[in-house]
Amino acid sequence: MKLNDLPQTDNTTSSWTLARRAARMNPSVIREILKVTEKPGIISLAGGLPSPKTFPVSAFAEASAAVLAQDGPAALQYAASEGYAPLRQAIADFLPWNVDPEQILITTGSQQALDLIAKVLIDEGSRVLVETPTYLGALQAFTPMEPKVVAVASDDEGLLVQDLRAKLGTGADKARFLYVLPNFQNPTGRTMSEARRAELVAAAAELNLPLVEDNPYGDLWFDAPPPAPLTARNPEGCIYMGSFSKVLAPGLRLGYIVAPRAVYPKLLQAKQAADLHTPGYNQRLVAEVMKGGFLDRHVPTIRALYKQQCEAMLTALDAQMQGLGVHWNRPDGGMFLWVRLPEGMSAIDLLPKAVERNVAFVPGAAFYADHADPRTLRLSFVTSTAEQIATGIAALAAAIREQQAPAR
Repeated sequence: MKLNDLPQTDNTTSSWTLARRAARMNPSVIREILKVTEKPGIISLAGGLPSPKTFPVSAFAEASAAVLAQDGPAALQYAASEGYAPLRQAIADFLPWNVDPEQILITTGSQQALDLIAKVLIDEGSRVLVETPTYLGALQAFTPMEPKVVAVASDDEGLLVQDLRAKLGTGADKARFLYVLPNFQNPTGRTMSEARRAELVAAAAELNLPLVEDNPYGDLWFDAPPPAPLTARNPEGCIYMGSFSKVLAPGLRLGYIVAPRAVYPKLLQAKQAADLHTPGYNQRLVAEVMKGGFLDRHVPTIRALYKQQCEAMLTALDAQMQGLGVHWNRPDGGMFLWVRLPEGMSAIDLLPKAVERNVAFVPGAAFYADHADPRTLRLSFVTSTAEQIATGIAALAAAIREQQAPAR
């Protein structure tokens, strides 16, 4: 039985008929691996979970008391689908280009934003372009709408515009949009260069290709901020997605969309049909916490912690992977780095050997729309201590050596 099949009772026929799109829904590989990491003693370099050390618990305690004291009944009542107006204004003020708060839609996490965008923009058979590799959660959100997802080649600077042109499609088969994560991408950790951003935005405008820009990690830079967002360069040609999960707390499930007026009303209607509105209490909490420039003081502490842990992982990789033919990148921010195993090895086959040594990672194949590279894997450096990272990378290197050893 596949993980997403309904169980059948012996000697009976189910009366439930699933929609065709349900057959295209699949469990998250990452969520399944996270179950393994619950085993005592496992060092998880797998999940993209922010470090709990970064959660501003005391700030939220104060904000909660203030919200309930000043605006308790409204915070606990149904609310507008667009979102809490002061929060929409705070987001507009925070973004690095001129944004009208009326173009901001508050979502229940940025994963809901992906779901709403898929519902509004994708028909059965629609061509959708993504990077190589791309965010697994986006593929999960798009797939039930039955699109034709096409991967565009990428390098260390980001998506290759020449390949984008080749895969754009024509007529009824022209791509509906390109989904892209320019900053500290999940899963690779790479950042699109300024030159590549300028080239991409110019080409998209020329080709009349909408861009969907996902930016959950853009504030997590280590030494210098990334180049300006794609949306800042052509706001009417882009949908922008942001999240508070990585800079405040993921348990709030609070994200947002900045959308052109041409598509905003339909995204709003999709939001109304999905859940009426994102919890007003959570929205007021974040709006209260953001007062007085809190993020300007808080986010640098996250950057410092993640930079330290990234350096610990890079140091461990340099020390442990010598002579093994393993390659990895050196991200400038975010939560992940990308590893490529030697020729002939499979990250999926390696995972059980790593788990036996009490370390877990995410095989990279799940992040590809097509032609997956079985040699790739994703490592997260943000939830483990420097000591755990050193131990985990040593264990991973031992597992690689075992897999490379000739069978006897």
